[in-house]
Amino acid sequence: MNNTSIQENTSMQRFPLSPAAALLAVVLFFASSAARAGEGHDHGEAPAAAAGPALPRFTASSELFELVGVLQGTQLTLYLDHADSNAPVKNAKLELEFGPRKLTPKPHGDGEFTLTLDAEPQPGALAVMATVTTASDSDLLAGELDIHEAAHAEEAHVHSAKEWAIWTGSALAALIAVGLLARRLIGARALRTGAAA
Repeated sequence: MNNTSIQENTSMQRFPLSPAAALLAVVLFFASSAARAGEGHDHGEAPAAAAGPALPRFTASSELFELVGVLQGTQLTLYLDHADSNAPVKNAKLELEFGPRKLTPKPHGDGEFTLTLDAEPQPGALAVMATVTTASDSDLLAGELDIHEAAHAEEAHVHSAKEWAIWTGSALAALIAVGLLARRLIGARALRTGAAA
């Protein structure tokens, strides 16, 4: 076997795919990455990330109690503590006037309540009144939940930034693959041209 045949065999072993097949593989890789970034990708139900926007919340307090509410979409979580000790209030009953609606949150352990709203509140200030009743005390707490338009815009911006990062990463990987393919093709052509000369 002469040197030309050895060189050609060696280059074929290093690059066993035809150029058309390699280009097709690159296109398929890019298309699948883009599909993962599209409408059907999974957002998951992970807790709010530290880098994301802060969840809307309110605080209402009196001499006896302190109530903190955290809103995530339509889910409102409430934490009721004694004002003097910050200890959770045990066996309390909580009634809530949330804007125009009167609601009764469900207790989940000592000092914690949850409530699912019919719809996510619109941006703006929403008055909150809470009536707390225990075996020995009763009190009325007032607060205000301020939902900023900026929080909604920031959430959309974070989502858009994630989409852009996925698309950019996929495009960069495709460009690198095309560059490597072109380099191999040029090297193989140079070997064949040199051998033919």
